Amino acid sequence: MHSALANWQQEVFPPPDDPSVKWLTLHGNRPLVVAHGGFSGLFPDSSQPAYNLAVTTALPDVVLYCELQLTKEGKGLCKTDIRLDNSTNIAMVYPKREKTYDVNGQQVRGWFAVDFTEKELFESQVSLVQPFLSRPDIFDNLLPFITVQDIRGLKPPSFWLSVPYNMFYKLHNVNVEKFVLETSKSVIINYLSSPEITFLKSIGGKINKVKTKLIFQFLKGDAVEPTTKQEYSAILKDLASIKTFASGILVPKEYIWPTNADKYLEAPTSLVSDAHKLGLEVFAAGFANDMPGSFNYSYDPTKEYLQFVDNSEFAVDGVLTDFPPTASEAIACMAHNQKMLAVRDPLVISHNGASGVYAASSDLAYQQAIRDGADAIDCSVQMSKDGIPFCLASVDLTGDTTAVTTFMARASLVPEIQSKTGIFSFDLTASEIQSLKPQIAVPDETLLPRNPANKNNGKLLTLTEFLDLAKASKSVGILINIENAPYLASKKGLSVVDAVSKALANASYDVIVTQEVYIQSDDTSVLSSFKNVTNYKKILTIREEIGDVPKQSLDEIKKFADTVELRRPSLIKSTTDGFVLNFTNVVEKMHSANISVFVAVLRNEYTVIAFDFFLDPIIEIATYVQQLKVDGIVTEFPATATSYKRCPCTDTPSQQAPYNILQVKPNELLEFAEVEPPAQAPAPALKPSDVTDPPLPPVLRTATNPAVTEPAKAPARNGQTANTANLGLSLFLMMVFSLLSLGCYH
Repeated sequence: MHSALANWQQEVFPPPDDPSVKWLTLHGNRPLVVAHGGFSGLFPDSSQPAYNLAVTTALPDVVLYCELQLTKEGKGLCKTDIRLDNSTNIAMVYPKREKTYDVNGQQVRGWFAVDFTEKELFESQVSLVQPFLSRPDIFDNLLPFITVQDIRGLKPPSFWLSVPYNMFYKLHNVNVEKFVLETSKSVIINYLSSPEITFLKSIGGKINKVKTKLIFQFLKGDAVEPTTKQEYSAILKDLASIKTFASGILVPKEYIWPTNADKYLEAPTSLVSDAHKLGLEVFAAGFANDMPGSFNYSYDPTKEYLQFVDNSEFAVDGVLTDFPPTASEAIACMAHNQKMLAVRDPLVISHNGASGVYAASSDLAYQQAIRDGADAIDCSVQMSKDGIPFCLASVDLTGDTTAVTTFMARASLVPEIQSKTGIFSFDLTASEIQSLKPQIAVPDETLLPRNPANKNNGKLLTLTEFLDLAKASKSVGILINIENAPYLASKKGLSVVDAVSKALANASYDVIVTQEVYIQSDDTSVLSSFKNVTNYKKILTIREEIGDVPKQSLDEIKKFADTVELRRPSLIKSTTDGFVLNFTNVVEKMHSANISVFVAVLRNEYTVIAFDFFLDPIIEIATYVQQLKVDGIVTEFPATATSYKRCPCTDTPSQQAPYNILQVKPNELLEFAEVEPPAQAPAPALKPSDVTDPPLPPVLRTATNPAVTEPAKAPARNGQTANTANLGLSLFLMMVFSLLSLGCYH
């Protein structure tokens, strides 16, 4: 194994199971993490690196799971799926060796281990490949098969041997039972599972059941158990009979938490409780970060594990997963901590509310963000035609509202705003905007649906309604994002700065000190308009990807803002196919000038999370916080970020932490695959001229706004306002007295 990957083992020092924590498992122990083919979510299934990485990145009692396939002469291989062509290149090496066999009543076509000798498989060009398109393919054609005997050399904490095809091999004159018994003399088999009742009953009288637990594996409910010819759903009704030959059961996770046709959770079954009453352990199968089980989990894989191990009714005794680190952090770090206060950094700021759960900028999205523990909720202010400020994800209403269905005739092209046609808020009146419904949009980069049952639920809010909602929470901060101010003033006669200043003052946010107020804009002149209100914190948005920040640019930022919001590529440089190349020093440079950094926008969907983060949003957050030291996370899923903030685990090796979230090493996966990193031009440095914007133009006179005004400035705060007023009154009285002395008034 590559030395860099091997070093991961030296950085993880989790202690054994904490006896003070009470689990609702059969024996009260912490649920086990069972690594399905090793870390098969990253490396090809059942490869040596997959098993090695599972041992070094998961909890210390991780169980390595091997699905047994046998060669023509009875040599045992670890490989998921009886068809080798699904996860190897064997069809290219032996193109004429395809066969069709009856496998437990089903006609299956493919390449089978039983048709090949050990020499044909190991001394040829046959190698492993990743069968899932959502997983990296750079390790394809690099790695050979691993035998069951090879597992002994890995010194696993525990070993699970799965025997799914005993009857098939028996028909081909290969003795599975003999192989298992011989192997058990040199390899400790802690768990032995099979979906065949006759096999478990037969071997149960011959194997040492003190050392080896027999587990009956349930397949899909309508599948037929090959020896009794009963459907597994029928066998499930007689758990007591299973107890006579097995000490536990392995079931698809849907047996425990079923989902409906729309992928929403239904009520849990009583399976775990019923099995525990009979003394049967229960292991749940089918967990993978890139195969979310339900929309209820909002693409946060740790939430799915917690559903099975940390509820008030039961906990499964183990989970069979393709991503052992994620299962480990859920069990060791998240379980039993969900009601704790979030006390660690960073700040969590919503992005259009909890817009990964409800429609962006809807009342439900904001309420969810507050419930999820966001430190601040955000409002991107957009103006209606008649001058009412709304909270809307975009000035273009086509994506996040139902505007297309009713106002398509208002569509126009505004090059100053965007390059495509849109239906813009400033072309609709307030009442027309209020007639729209919010709409959950799928971000272009994720391509995955979000919570379709709530696609159009909730209502759009004016800025005043947003402020009232935030104020009622008494603790959550607010972030007001102002965009397109020059265009609105010069072309539409709308002063968004005036509208925001007035709304904040009317809600007393200019004097409230218990709830943070952030004013954010990509325009420095907008931020300057609020410089007189000292309790407002200013955030400069830098949308362009940058690779460096010279001192002159830092000095320029400091004139306008306390904080910058940067896009992810300005902090972490990745390849187009999802591998981390390097970390920039932009955060370090900003901090050297006492400028805070918020990173945006984080999403839970595995399609936008680098492979180096194991497709795990918690590891991505930990990387930004622990390694890059960002001060704030801007996210569409605040619940995931606050879950991290409650987590006692860190990325720093510690004997006290229950588990240590892994540190990401840029470029390491590419180096292991001996793939040359793609040449990429460095992102440009931020120039001082990129920071400063021209003054805001005067507000255009229109039919609805007949008075031409100067660019708006926020009113001064408290005593400043009174002092200014008193000064004006004094000057006025002095002028009057002067005129009287000259006889100008009679």
